[in-house]
Amino acid sequence: MAQRRGFREYLAGLLAPRERNKTLTALAGAEPVTGSKLPAVQRLQFFLSGSVWDPEAVNARRLELLLADPGTAPHGGGVLIIDDSGDRKDGTRTAHVGRQYLGRYGKTDSGVVTVTTVRADERACYPVHAVPYTPAKYFAKGKNDPEFRTKLAIGADLAVRARAAGFTFCAVVADSAYGDQDGFRAELAEAGLPFVMALRPHRGTWARAADAHTPVEAARALAWGGPGDPGDWHPVTRTFRDGHAETWRAADASLGGWGPDGVRRLVVATADPGTLPGKATWYLVTNLARPGGPREKDSPWPAASLAEIVRLYGIRHWIEQSYKQVKDELGWADFQVRSDVAIRRHQALVNCAFSFCWAAWFAEHPPQHDAAPQPEPGGGERGLRRRRNAAGTVLATGAARDTRLAFPLDRAAALVAGLVHSAPAPAAASPDQLGRGRLRPAPLHP
Repeated sequence: MAQRRGFREYLAGLLAPRERNKTLTALAGAEPVTGSKLPAVQRLQFFLSGSVWDPEAVNARRLELLLADPGTAPHGGGVLIIDDSGDRKDGTRTAHVGRQYLGRYGKTDSGVVTVTTVRADERACYPVHAVPYTPAKYFAKGKNDPEFRTKLAIGADLAVRARAAGFTFCAVVADSAYGDQDGFRAELAEAGLPFVMALRPHRGTWARAADAHTPVEAARALAWGGPGDPGDWHPVTRTFRDGHAETWRAADASLGGWGPDGVRRLVVATADPGTLPGKATWYLVTNLARPGGPREKDSPWPAASLAEIVRLYGIRHWIEQSYKQVKDELGWADFQVRSDVAIRRHQALVNCAFSFCWAAWFAEHPPQHDAAPQPEPGGGERGLRRRRNAAGTVLATGAARDTRLAFPLDRAAALVAGLVHSAPAPAAASPDQLGRGRLRPAPLHP
């Protein structure tokens, strides 16, 4: 662990007193797992597999610190992102391994899939909970076993747990893998949680023969006569991380029982209402009421304009960036342990390392709620050119503690700076266009 001297003290502060000495001893000489018989590796292996510390207790303490820190404390403009990610793992003795779809590779393969929740706004993101999915083959009765839980059930439970832990958010957001599932959305609604989720363009819905049956058909039914005659479409401004802005169009559409004033709203946002380009069109379902509509008065959540709906879903792209950091930089999938508890401990340590990096970043870059993001060179949300030295002079500038170790806080700052500079754009209208009574989201410190 390149950051072990700073991170081990951070981690020790999360553990119960009786576990701290074991933690420091285990991490004192830990090196990357390159030789399973090396003493340092054996100590780390024991720390994950044979020790007695509780990963849930450590994660709960980590969340308490995040809630208390001004840099990471939730504010009124954020979201809770639900997603899952898979990593290749072989063998028959490792817990949770099965042949299943791995989104990172875009195909079905042998691996471990973990359902995660991430709290995010335009300023920062960090993991909240993570639970490995256990395939049906591990249960005596398969999918009919009372102990079996789908990824959807795990995700809904994690959203409820995040709220119980004290995290506030405008909505739960997710991609179409979750948004297409009626039961999942109903479970969130029954738990009293607002949501904004994507739908596949051609997701079928029952309707009369003459009506639209898919989200894309509902979008094509909206009136559009061009920029001079926008019809049903309203402009929303998307401000990208490099400083440039684009005007998209958004509209409430009707599909089956969904409508602008229904229990479920279908919101379509696109760069071109005339052609509805596949890579620049979102079909979103939400239970947030329309401002001025009949549901606004009785809604338990603030009404959301079209611009607000688009903004909330746009924050979801943070999770894709955070996956890159935990996998490519912090070794999320690089564990060499087999048991369920050892895998959960490894994931808890990675999430602690991620949070430690944010703590180090905000220690040097206090959040400035009134500062506006500065323009950066790049190609926009998807096409932003990666800067090799995104952290500038913070990359390994501290004095080395020995011949192998750069000062750990420099490494943390460099990692988070890469995350900051590669982050997705704030994805909709400016803060001035947000709903009344809602805290304005603080921009990401440049």
